[in-house]
Amino acid sequence: QVQLVESGGGLVQAGGSLRLSCVASGGTLNKYAIGWLRQAPGKEREFVAAITWSGPTTYYADSVKGRFTISGDNAKNTVWLQMDSLKPEDTAVYYCNKGGVDYRGTFYAYSGWGQGTQVTVSS
Repeated sequence: QVQLVESGGGLVQAGGSLRLSCVASGGTLNKYAIGWLRQAPGKEREFVAAITWSGPTTYYADSVKGRFTISGDNAKNTVWLQMDSLKPEDTAVYYCNKGGVDYRGTFYAYSGWGQGTQVTVSS
């Protein structure tokens, strides 16, 4: 059973950058699409970005397009989310999960959620 652990969150000023990591253990990532989602206080979890290994192909929410970059390395069993030009509205707990991407480019998760990593952007 592939387990995913997120890290790399922190406190940053608006306009700054952070790089989140999603590391897999117990298996390889290349059987799955890997997605990043986030949940802000009082809000539902929302899609941020996903990557599939054919290509690879990447997908982004409109709110982060041009600012965030998802990438991965199968040999390292790791997917990263590079977040630049951060805004206060990016403040949330960020989660990664394994799943798939449907024909509309929508990511769906296969399994439960880990603890995530907190990102706080101050204005």
